[in-house]
Amino acid sequence: MKPLADLRIVAIEQYGAGPFGSVHLADLGAEVIKIEDPSTGGDVGRYVPPFQEGEDSLFFEVFNRNKRSISLDLTTPEGRAVFEDLVRVSDVVYSNLRGDVPAKIGITYDDLKHINPSIVCCALTGFGMTGPRSQEPGYDYVLQGIAGWMDLTGEPSGPPTKSGLSLVDYSGGLVAAISILAGVHAARRDGVGMDCDVSLFDTAISMLTYPAIWSLNGDFEPKRTHHSAHPSLVPFQAFEASDGWIVIACPKEKFWKRLTAAIDRPDLAHEYATFTDRRTNANVLLPILDEIFRSRPAGEWLELLRTAGVPSGPVNSVPQALADEHTVARDLVVETEHPRFGTVRQVRSPVRVGDERPTYRRAPRRNEDVDYVLCEVLGYDAERVERLGGSAAPS
Repeated sequence: MKPLADLRIVAIEQYGAGPFGSVHLADLGAEVIKIEDPSTGGDVGRYVPPFQEGEDSLFFEVFNRNKRSISLDLTTPEGRAVFEDLVRVSDVVYSNLRGDVPAKIGITYDDLKHINPSIVCCALTGFGMTGPRSQEPGYDYVLQGIAGWMDLTGEPSGPPTKSGLSLVDYSGGLVAAISILAGVHAARRDGVGMDCDVSLFDTAISMLTYPAIWSLNGDFEPKRTHHSAHPSLVPFQAFEASDGWIVIACPKEKFWKRLTAAIDRPDLAHEYATFTDRRTNANVLLPILDEIFRSRPAGEWLELLRTAGVPSGPVNSVPQALADEHTVARDLVVETEHPRFGTVRQVRSPVRVGDERPTYRRAPRRNEDVDYVLCEVLGYDAERVERLGGSAAPS
């Protein structure tokens, strides 16, 4: 039995942030029932190019494997009735909508507690359900700018830069997943559910971590660093070899000593012996290291540094990262079978619980699970299913 096999989540989710949070729970066995609006064609992620045909896309696949789908119009009395029946037999109502929308469409705890007193209502929104921006839509690119991330990313002489990945979205999804698990734990213990007001904004601000505490408690001004260097530890950055780039990290004094021995410069270990010495004199030390590392190919340096026990690695392309021997050894690429795309290879969830290897089922076609949800989960008879018509069917 999978770890979360006794958890049922009704998900009013779309795009990346919300589905990324629930996909990890689905991989762990939770039954995630996606409610897709038939008037809009369902989750907008179905239509994201490239590799998109009809109502299927590889973008949608990676965020929605192991889930179920039902088309349901919540604005109709019939659709609302089905939704409320699902609330009665579920643990969680999970959404990622604009901050003011959950209350407007009646999916907060106050709206649903009379149906199921222990229901957990988790809303992952852009800016939260309170505050001056609560009615604004929130997207990863925008949040990376507002929360200061872009001001910290890129070269000092270049423009503000976003991360190459949608890290606010993905982090927000993981925070929502943690909130869901904590909420369900408390609800099962106490018999009372609650709202979980999770936002991308809160997530992005909280992840400022040590630059934030330095800024709030002193005169430290966070700023972009050359070659993606750590703001205080030297050396801890990317270096250019003769044929590519490598990353070297010396977060402990022992690593600095090993590095200077590996590059045959024990004099540097003595001259720049402490964290403070290296940070204060970084403008002198780093050009010396730059010149040294440009003298040999990346592979030679990495073999030397790995043997010496210095934290280091190549700056891989995405295909190189996916083909890395450690990626293979950790079984991080899995396969699902899809009626349109055939065998789909994708990355697995990093969440590991126990020794059993997770199983993966492709993402659902829109409304694919209508019969299962209505008949098996809710126990509707054929006559009631027929009466629902377009309220619980594809548009």
